[in-house]
Amino acid sequence: MRQNPEVILSHGTETSRIVQQHTSAIPIVFTTVTDPVGSGLVESLARPGGNTTGFTNFEFSMAGKWLELLKEVAPAVKNIAILFNPDNAAMPGQLRAIAFAAPALGLQVTEAKVRDRGDIERAINALAQTPNAGFIVLPENLVITNRELIVGMAAHHRLPSVFSDRFNIKSGGLLSYDADTDDLYRRAASYIDRILRGEKPSDTGPATHQVRTRR
Repeated sequence: MRQNPEVILSHGTETSRIVQQHTSAIPIVFTTVTDPVGSGLVESLARPGGNTTGFTNFEFSMAGKWLELLKEVAPAVKNIAILFNPDNAAMPGQLRAIAFAAPALGLQVTEAKVRDRGDIERAINALAQTPNAGFIVLPENLVITNRELIVGMAAHHRLPSVFSDRFNIKSGGLLSYDADTDDLYRRAASYIDRILRGEKPSDTGPATHQVRTRR
C-alpha cells in the first residue's frame, strides 16, 4: 500500500479480503474466488460496487457435477465423503449443491471437516473402513499443500476420488473438473487494462469461467 500501486491483482478469497480491508481507493482485481458475493468482496455479480472486481473459478452447481463424475467412473460407489475446510467461506454453498444432487444419484454423503494434515489422514483412514466408498475434495489451499498425501492415501486404500484442482491430477489423482486458471489470469489482465484506461471496478462484473474435465 505504501507503494501506492494503480491496481492490485489478488489470488483467492482470503488474500483478496485482506487486501480489500487495507484500501477502499486502490482498484483490486481478483482471480480464483469461489463466492465473491457471499465472502463480501462484491455487492453483486452484475454490479460489483466499491473498488473490487474480478473472476470466479467455480459455480456452486459444479459441486453436483463432481458427484456425477465420481458415480460415472466408479458406479459401485454409494458412500461419499466430502473433504473440506470448514473455515473457508465458500464451503456452505458447495455443500448445499452436493446435498441437493446426491439423492438422485443414489449416494449417501457425509462431511469430513479437515483443517490440517492430521485431520486429512484420519478422515481418509476412516472412510477406508466404509464399503463402496469414495470421496470428493473441495477447493482449498489446504488441499493443494497436502495433495501428495491425499492422492497417495486414495491410491493406497483404492478409494475413487474427484478433485477440484488439476494439480492433484499431476500428482497422480484420478479425476478433476475445474477451471482453466491460466486463462483466468489472462482475462484479469483485460480488466486491469480497462481500469488503467479509466473504467471503474464497480462498472465491471465478475465472470465465472468456462470449465473443463481433466482425466
